[in-house]
Amino acid sequence: MEIYDNLIEECIRLMNPSEIHSLPLAHCRPLWEMEAEQKLIFRRDMAYELGGGGLPAVSALAFTSRPADSDRLLLYGPDLPRIQADSPYARLTVLHVDDGHWQDDQEAYQFLRRMEHTRYHVYPRGFMMRISTSADREPVRVSRQALQNGLNFARVGQLFLQAYHEHPQVQAATLLFVTAPDFPYELLAQKAARMEAVTNSLDQIFNRLIMDCRSCTLKPVCDEVEGLRELHFSRRHS
Repeated sequence: MEIYDNLIEECIRLMNPSEIHSLPLAHCRPLWEMEAEQKLIFRRDMAYELGGGGLPAVSALAFTSRPADSDRLLLYGPDLPRIQADSPYARLTVLHVDDGHWQDDQEAYQFLRRMEHTRYHVYPRGFMMRISTSADREPVRVSRQALQNGLNFARVGQLFLQAYHEHPQVQAATLLFVTAPDFPYELLAQKAARMEAVTNSLDQIFNRLIMDCRSCTLKPVCDEVEGLRELHFSRRHS
């Protein structure tokens, strides 16, 4: 699966490589507590909101077949304990999946659905995601008490990694959090929207909902993204 690779590289090129910090997973034992369901954090109990007050709150999910030896947690900008007020925010997830898992259409379709579900159903205590898929926003309320108890992005990220590895197709995962105030979030949001469009196209291709390009509203995506049209035609004639 190389369809997302150019978009992933474009996202990374928005950053100064020397300012991308690796978060040490080994320092996060025991795991931070995860709620069984989303718990509300009221304004009186929050320290701040990532993406609050109309600030950017971007989320993106991509897949790649490029090999990875291990998971990676990355941070571009200040960590949660250093943030003092509402801040812009982004979360980029890249899942490393072997090409063989995309061969069967229904298996691939179900896998995409499960990954989308996992993406929005991880509930770290004190880290309340306020997701709006219609507005393409993912603001997060951060609890004042959770920060006092040691909440940081390494602990949050480790719970996401654990959730993704419940699916055996995921060989490794890269999770990147962005909080830098001067980052070009609008450009990242544009690339995230293109990733979502690619995923929507894959949904239709694997589920064989539309096989006639002339009637497909996602044709511009296939025209733009290298490899997507070829994948569609290979499924169409199989």
